[in-house]
Amino acid sequence: MRLWSISFKYLDPIGLVAVWREAILAKEVLENRTKGYKNHPQLVRFKNCEKPLDAINTYLYYIFLESKKRGYEFNPKKIDFDKVDKKLKIPVKKMQILYEFSLLKEKLKRRNFDYFKLVENVKKIEPNELFKVVSGDIEDWERPKNFIIRRWNKIIDE
Repeated sequence: MRLWSISFKYLDPIGLVAVWREAILAKEVLENRTKGYKNHPQLVRFKNCEKPLDAINTYLYYIFLESKKRGYEFNPKKIDFDKVDKKLKIPVKKMQILYEFSLLKEKLKRRNFDYFKLVENVKKIEPNELFKVVSGDIEDWERPKNFIIRRWNKIIDE
């Protein structure tokens, strides 16, 4: 499960569909309607919200808006619009945003090189609308991929 903190505009079509499906699964977990994924680390930030269901429905809402911009027809019935709170902002650490963007670029290199070229030189990475960037390292709940960390360390050492 990958619930991206970065703007959904950076996701290729496969990534956008995947985050939609995974956010629906996350919503089902938070509603206690599934047995699996209950302790998935990506859910921590939603569980830590005062109103977790508002947070996940707002997240789905922002995915839905991006899908509409692209002409997709995601099912709006999957969102509880009465729980969408556009004022809600969840803090996300700056290094988490950088990590996720690096991870996305690695995924795009392999599966959609044309999309990779679109995001390759982005300098100012935007979070998605639910998040506000704060200073700090990768989130404690993240399980970083070693190849990304090794690449970062190589850059730092140069």
